[in-house]
Amino acid sequence: MSCHCCRRRRSWASAESSSLRSLRRKGGVDDMHAAELKGLTKSYGGQHALDGITLKMEENRIYGLLGRNGAGKTTLMHVLTAQLFATSGEVKVFGSDPFENEEALRKICFIKESQKYPENFRVCDVLAVASSLYPRWSAETAEQLLKEFRLPKNKRVKKLSRGMLSAVGIIVGLASRAELTLFDEPYLGLDAVAREIFYRNLIQEYAELPRTIVLSSHLIDEVSGLLEHIYLIDRGRLILDEEAELLRSRAYSVAGPAAKVDAFLGGRSVLGKEQLGGFLRASVLGELGEGGMAAAKTAGLEAAPLSLQQLVVQMTGNEAGYEEGSA
Repeated sequence: MSCHCCRRRRSWASAESSSLRSLRRKGGVDDMHAAELKGLTKSYGGQHALDGITLKMEENRIYGLLGRNGAGKTTLMHVLTAQLFATSGEVKVFGSDPFENEEALRKICFIKESQKYPENFRVCDVLAVASSLYPRWSAETAEQLLKEFRLPKNKRVKKLSRGMLSAVGIIVGLASRAELTLFDEPYLGLDAVAREIFYRNLIQEYAELPRTIVLSSHLIDEVSGLLEHIYLIDRGRLILDEEAELLRSRAYSVAGPAAKVDAFLGGRSVLGKEQLGGFLRASVLGELGEGGMAAAKTAGLEAAPLSLQQLVVQMTGNEAGYEEGSA
């Protein structure tokens, strides 16, 4: 993906986020909860996949659900969409329990990492079934995305490539226009151009008909400009619940001679350090501010904002990650 495309996408996302924040301040968009979790726990054989998670998702916002493989992201989305029972805690979607609740479930669209369809289905069959499930389905959006992804609508699902299957899921998710739409790693097998089609259309759809979107992704820097609010899960626990705009100004790195960096770090919240010989780079949680930037420059140090991906890495450790499976 070109840098130009990334800048353009972030510009769109920033503009739309600012517009929606303005509407909320003026009362143009109700400050309601699309989803609410209270003390949510999900256990498998005594092991907590989710451990006491409490959070609230407002209507008409784009949320990033981040964390490492096995952190509990997929489990949370399965519970939220009534595909798994919680061991304990409370789940509400638009104010009611989603389990066996047809009215609530028709407002939810969950696109999984490896979405399954009947093998004898053609692409058009998948879209036909989806259109019957979602009251706000947009046939126009589906047709437009078929063209952009160059998907043959009469091709059998079993003959689609991994990337084409991902594109089908994206089309269903966006065309559903469901009030709560969740994407769990939706772009396996998609190249940079196809992912850009997804991001661009997500923003356009969100601007045209605001809804609550939850995006789980390992391509953190690639999607960071889309996100309005960040949830970070680690080992089943919610360790970060923060507005994306505030978060971008609350973490930075400082680098230079080790002794000078250590002196600069006094009293600051250090997330992690990387040292090579006498050179030290530290990641810090907190606002640098003009005073801190001036102090770093005076000390001969380099200071720069920490990217969202770097922040996630620092907050969730450096051990190898594995696929999530049931967690």
